[in-house]
Amino acid sequence: QVSLVESGGGLVQAGGSLRLSCAASGRTFSSYARAWFRQAPGKEREFVAAISRSGDSTYYADSVKGRFTISRDNAENTVYLQMNSLTPEDTAVYYCAADSHPRPWYSGSYYSRGDVYEYWGQGTQVTVSS
Repeated sequence: QVSLVESGGGLVQAGGSLRLSCAASGRTFSSYARAWFRQAPGKEREFVAAISRSGDSTYYADSVKGRFTISRDNAENTVYLQMNSLTPEDTAVYYCAADSHPRPWYSGSYYSRGDVYEYWGQGTQVTVSS
C-alpha cells in the first residue's frame, strides 16, 4: 500500500523557518515528479512547489518564490520543503503529492496542476504567528 507521510509542521513566529519532509512508502517514486500544495482555512488548495524526478528542475508559486526551496532524496524516497522568511499568510495545511507516471518535465506550470498527482499525504499543519 502506497503512503505519503508529511512531517515537520508546527508553530513558528513570522520570519522563522521550517523544513517539511514527505516520506513515501509502498512504492519507489524516484521516476516521478513530486510536489507540495497547501490549503488555508476557508480557501481552496493551492500549489506551492514541484520538482522533477531527477531534481534538476523545480517550479514555485509566485507567493513563495525566493523563500521556499523544494528538494528530494531519491535514495530515501523523500521530498523536502525548506520554508524561510515565513509570514502569517503561509499558515495552512501542507500536503505532499506524487505523480505516478514517468513523464518528462513538460513545464513547471504543468506540474502546478493538482490533477497531475495520484498520491497525496494527509497533511501537516504550519502555523505562523505575527
